[in-house]
Amino acid sequence: MGSPARLRHYMNDDGPLILDGGLATELEAQGVHLQGDPLWSARLLHTNPQAIRDAHYRYLLSGSDVITTATYQASITGFISHLDVSSERARELLMSGVHLARESVERFISQSHTTGQRRLLVAGSVGPYGAFLCDGSEYTGSYAKDMSVEDLKVWHRPQIECLAAAGADLVALETIPSIKEAEALVELLREFPNSKAWLAFSCKDEKHISDGSLFTDAVQVANRSPQLVAVGLNCCSPELVEPLLDSAGSLLNPDLSWVVYPNSGEDWDRQQGWHSSEKTAASILKLSHTWRKQGAALIGGCCRISPADISDLRQELKGSCTPAVQQD
Repeated sequence: MGSPARLRHYMNDDGPLILDGGLATELEAQGVHLQGDPLWSARLLHTNPQAIRDAHYRYLLSGSDVITTATYQASITGFISHLDVSSERARELLMSGVHLARESVERFISQSHTTGQRRLLVAGSVGPYGAFLCDGSEYTGSYAKDMSVEDLKVWHRPQIECLAAAGADLVALETIPSIKEAEALVELLREFPNSKAWLAFSCKDEKHISDGSLFTDAVQVANRSPQLVAVGLNCCSPELVEPLLDSAGSLLNPDLSWVVYPNSGEDWDRQQGWHSSEKTAASILKLSHTWRKQGAALIGGCCRISPADISDLRQELKGSCTPAVQQD
């Protein structure tokens, strides 16, 4: 993994790094049924890895600088329970998330006809404990009241261990709804001193993360870790981003940047999934310049954000949808 200084150079040189969008969104658009699956897109690590490679590749073609692995809902316990595999095989599947992403990057670079200063990064996704519960609690954090910081560290340890061992450039600690869980993850990172990460919270309004804690307090937790390169939010409405960043802008450690990747702004229901509405990804394009001015160095999308949306975002922020690639 790169040093924090090198990663910050990538993030801040010539504008923000462009993240990908919703991996499950893209897989479902290609006909994969994920709704209600306790493993969500992580099941395909076992059943259809090529679909994951292809989805990553489409985001790279659309201009993503960072692609995020299909491991958000992956865990050793989950794979053992829902795939009836051994612990060793479960670890292999978790690591394969990084390998598939890396293979997609290598394919993209080999087929690119241009070279330049841009480098593509793989972020290993670590979802909250609530993602394993598959009950929507990544948007409430209700489980944390019954768990200790140590309990949460025990849960997350094997996931981070596998992603780090597989060579992820960054660990994406994402959709974290609970300040207690954030504290556990910040502590746990110390056990992997060569790993760099970002920490993104799920938020319920313009001042609070999902468990009701102030976003300002969540940012203060992130400030404790020299291994974090960015803190911010994901999978919330785009309209919440500006006021949340404003609320904590004066508290952000100078060594940290903002990471921002909201969803389309549509509503999600546990039973029925996403509800279509008049809200669209267009609001991300409109608001992205403001986020950049606020200091966001990584900008992308989450659920219901497609490769086409990411292409538009790159064009909006960087004026290029076919960016050059650095040959490492």
